[in-house]
Amino acid sequence: MDMIVMKRKAIHMLENWQPTELKGIPLKSEAVAVVEELQHIDSPTDLGKTIQGIYEQSISIWIPFEKCVEISYKLLAIKFEAKSIL
Repeated sequence: MDMIVMKRKAIHMLENWQPTELKGIPLKSEAVAVVEELQHIDSPTDLGKTIQGIYEQSISIWIPFEKCVEISYKLLAIKFEAKSIL
């Protein structure tokens, strides 16, 4: 899997991620911002904090940290799958 495919999969996952507070809100720019950070972060905790901060700053909604860490594990799995194939 190349990095373009990895980014597309990660963005698609984030666009379909719907913590309770976000239902019905289009979040394309936030997903792109998270994927940009994903390229530099390997820790689920650090990525979870980053995700929480991006969404809070962008749309002023606080997402529980546990939900952010949960999605960060899935995003990191996509990232590491892409790296292992390269």
